[in-house]
Amino acid sequence: MPIDAALALAAEPRTGEIAWDHKDVQLYHLGIGAGTPATDPDELRYTLESRLHVLPSFATVAGAGSPGVIGGLSMPGVDVDLAKVLHGGQALTVHRPIPVQGRATATARIAAVYDKVKAAVLVMRTEVTDADGPLWTNDAQIFVRGEGGWGGDRGPSVGLEPPAGEPDRTVERPVREDQALLYRLSGDWNPLHADPEFAKLAGFERPILHGLCTYGMTLKAVVDTLLGGDVNRVRSYATRFAGVVYPGETLRIRMWRQDSAAAPAAPAAAAAVRVAVSAVDRDDAPVLADTVVEHT
Repeated sequence: MPIDAALALAAEPRTGEIAWDHKDVQLYHLGIGAGTPATDPDELRYTLESRLHVLPSFATVAGAGSPGVIGGLSMPGVDVDLAKVLHGGQALTVHRPIPVQGRATATARIAAVYDKVKAAVLVMRTEVTDADGPLWTNDAQIFVRGEGGWGGDRGPSVGLEPPAGEPDRTVERPVREDQALLYRLSGDWNPLHADPEFAKLAGFERPILHGLCTYGMTLKAVVDTLLGGDVNRVRSYATRFAGVVYPGETLRIRMWRQDSAAAPAAPAAAAAVRVAVSAVDRDDAPVLADTVVEHT
């Protein structure tokens, strides 16, 4: 079996130093569609170094995305074909606002291995700290087709109940034709997002957008629309990648406000926004599901 669950879970964590500065933050923001209109004061907060603040989802690429999804595939006990790999979900907890420039220590390990019979799911946990303490924790759920069926723990399988009623806000965000090519410069070099031949081998008609690009676009929409543009209000952000996005399509982002009872993992003062994202061009095909942004 290419995945040895016991070996993967018992492996020593990998620790390394990561660093970033304003150029990395600006490139990430541009990669998720910031900067349109270019002179809009609200957009300049994402693109101009003298006004810059950091969208928390930058944590998924800080230090060139290391170790991230690809790093998880090189851990002991894991030997899989990259063409069978999909990013199944992402969960981020922000412990403090992310500085525009920083140096930190990232510690990564396989936190869980689930047997979904027709696939395996690896949970790659990365904890990042700097001289002042914890900064953020990332959990990447890595879905590996064809690698299940060894009788292991099935793991959680129950999704969230759909939000009730009409959304409080609905916005649409276009995905540029070159968006995946720009986003990958932040550190995710998987050829699935750039090479047409590789995409076909993986079962797609053409290269697809990074799930984490959609993840960032969605958080930016929530912050800009419901959180007054204040990135520091975000406490955690989790999603399940329910479908693909092709560059050139348009995302429809529906948002529902929730009270603090809907955000049990967050501080008592927190509330939440439930989000559903779909592809307008394909009859609202689901893209992100079970999505929650917890905030103050």
